[in-house]
Amino acid sequence: MNDFLSMAKSSMEKSLGFLEEEYKLIKVGRANPKILDRVCIDYYGTKTPVNQVASISVDARSLIIKPWDSSLLKEIEKSIQKEDLGVTPHNDGEKVRINFPPLNEEERLKTSRQVSKLAEDCKVAVRNVRRDIKSKVDAAVKLKEITEDESNRIEKKLQDLTDSHNKQIEIMRDSKIKEVMEV
Repeated sequence: MNDFLSMAKSSMEKSLGFLEEEYKLIKVGRANPKILDRVCIDYYGTKTPVNQVASISVDARSLIIKPWDSSLLKEIEKSIQKEDLGVTPHNDGEKVRINFPPLNEEERLKTSRQVSKLAEDCKVAVRNVRRDIKSKVDAAVKLKEITEDESNRIEKKLQDLTDSHNKQIEIMRDSKIKEVMEV
């Protein structure tokens, strides 16, 4: 019984973790170094994350990327542009600066819709986990590995787990929308 629930919990937690990571990448009009997590540069033939070859600092509404090797400036700038983050890097010869202008009302609404869509996709993933585990439980009943009563208990706990994760998703969504709509 616990195997089914631990599999479900593990998969649902992964969905929540993915949602959290996606939310970190959403621009809200403030500088956020997490936006660079997916940006990699070619460093001596190896794809290397920017944060491993440069220091990244936050200055009000901008990120300042200062590479330890100044020959990487152009590569960093090119990689940021190629990643299509919706920001424009500026290279001044010593560092790369990325400015984050404040979002206007239209951009805020568009971003909140994106936040809601990501939350809904996560809820679908959680429900899919529930469905998959339920089908495994049903198969175990047919093979007489577990009883019908155990199956009912598992399904009730599975539904409680699903409801709990959906509530967490809604809390994360509401928090992110509040952050996006802040002026």
